[in-house]
Formats: sequence, structure tokens, C-alpha cells
Amino acid sequence: MDRITSQPDPRLRGERIRGERIYNGMPAAELGSEGWHKPWSGGNGGNCLEAMKLADGRIAVRQSTDPDGPALIYTTDEMTAFIEGAKAGEADFLLS
Repeated sequence: MDRITSQPDPRLRGERIRGERIYNGMPAAELGSEGWHKPWSGGNGGNCLEAMKLADGRIAVRQSTDPDGPALIYTTDEMTAFIEGAKAGEADFLLS
């Protein structure tokens, strides 16, 4: 999957929320409880991903069954590449 070619925007590294730096793998609870959405959900007993749009445009993703666990932080370009790739079947190997 060669769609994800973007590099993190160096201007985004310093974003802070309540005085704390936002970084990949940070505890999702530090991003707060408001603003999380389940963009997709199925008959999987509530095991879903939740996403939040951050003030600088990046997207935080967390596991709904572990809301205090790590948040993965993606740029808009990275998320767009992933979604477009998934729609094109490039992530089908994850399901086999």
C-alpha cells in the first residue's frame, strides 16, 4: 500500500491541549471525553473505533472498549489515504 506518503507537518508537533502536547500513542483520556464519534459500527458487540477531529485538523482514533488507552494521531492526508485505500480494496488482506 504505497498511498501513504505524507510526512507529519512539523507545525503540528507542538499542538497542546490543556497544556499537554498531543502526540501519537498518548492516553486518549487526555484528549477529553467530548467530541469522540463512532464513524462506523457493526454487529460486533460494541467493539468499535472512535474518532475525534482535533483543532489543528489531525484525527485521533481510539478503541471504544478502552477509552483511556492510547490514541493514534493521523494527519488528514494519512486518514484520506487509508480510507481511499480501504475503499479500493487495498486493506482486504486484513480480513483474510
